[in-house]
Amino acid sequence: MQFIKKTEIDFIGKSKITFIISSIIAIIGIIGIIQIARNAANMGIDFSGGTSIQLNFQQPVSLEKARTALAGNNLKEASLQEIKEGNKLLIKVGKTTLATGRVSDTIKEVFKKEFPENTFVEESSSEIGPSIGDKLKKDTLKAVAISMIGIVIYIAWRFDFKFGVGAIVATLHDVLAMIALFYIMDKEINLLFITAVLTIAGYSLTDTVVIFDRIRENLNKTSMESLANTFNNSINEVLSRTVITSLTTFLAAISLLLFGGEVIHDFALALVAGIVIATYSSIFIASPIVLELENRRKKINLPEMTQAEI
Repeated sequence: MQFIKKTEIDFIGKSKITFIISSIIAIIGIIGIIQIARNAANMGIDFSGGTSIQLNFQQPVSLEKARTALAGNNLKEASLQEIKEGNKLLIKVGKTTLATGRVSDTIKEVFKKEFPENTFVEESSSEIGPSIGDKLKKDTLKAVAISMIGIVIYIAWRFDFKFGVGAIVATLHDVLAMIALFYIMDKEINLLFITAVLTIAGYSLTDTVVIFDRIRENLNKTSMESLANTFNNSINEVLSRTVITSLTTFLAAISLLLFGGEVIHDFALALVAGIVIATYSSIFIASPIVLELENRRKKINLPEMTQAEI
């Protein structure tokens, strides 16, 4: 099924504008990383340490009353989230003066005392110490760094070093863009978010490789055509495949976002945004960078090219 007929869009000609936009996004993402390293962002208990407990009540519970009850028992820093499906509360508490392992028990005791007529069931509970959270954060940064190095090695071996550079820049762009989005929206940075980031990094790489493969194929077939035209034609040739693949995965991710529930809401949001970002970067970031490197290698005088080719 061919939803998109043959196109002749000048993707390369728009690279200057997209580079400016992407640079701004990347700067925001770098600021977000700095804030995360300083624990100044909205860090989840996975990285900062703390307690998370989910309770299912028989009757609806007022968030204001629940918050007041916890504050009156040395849990002012507790974060409460109401889950739409059922009378459920998700309570998260960061570092407290209470001993680790006692926070969840204290929370349950508070609700038993303050709301004796409204019984509840504990559905889930997790506690992470500050030292473990710090180690998880460091291990996460190592995992992301190793994955980036792996991408460069694979693409350099599979194609050429310049393709590896284009792929790694596009993937880094995707990671920084997702961090920038969550930082601006003050969303929680936790292990689920990191999982989404690494998932999108892999998705972006797959999408980029398809375009790179067509570019390499056309570079071998055409010797007289300008590089800019070859890259544009290659992107247009696989545009239908790119859009259909992205649309299919986007529909799956948006379904998770709309119907998956509160627990994976932010994870699904990261996937939805990441799919759009990855599709954009594989077209407007990865390919133009490879073109620029190829132009430098062949020592082409870019100002002599026509405006359409640039």
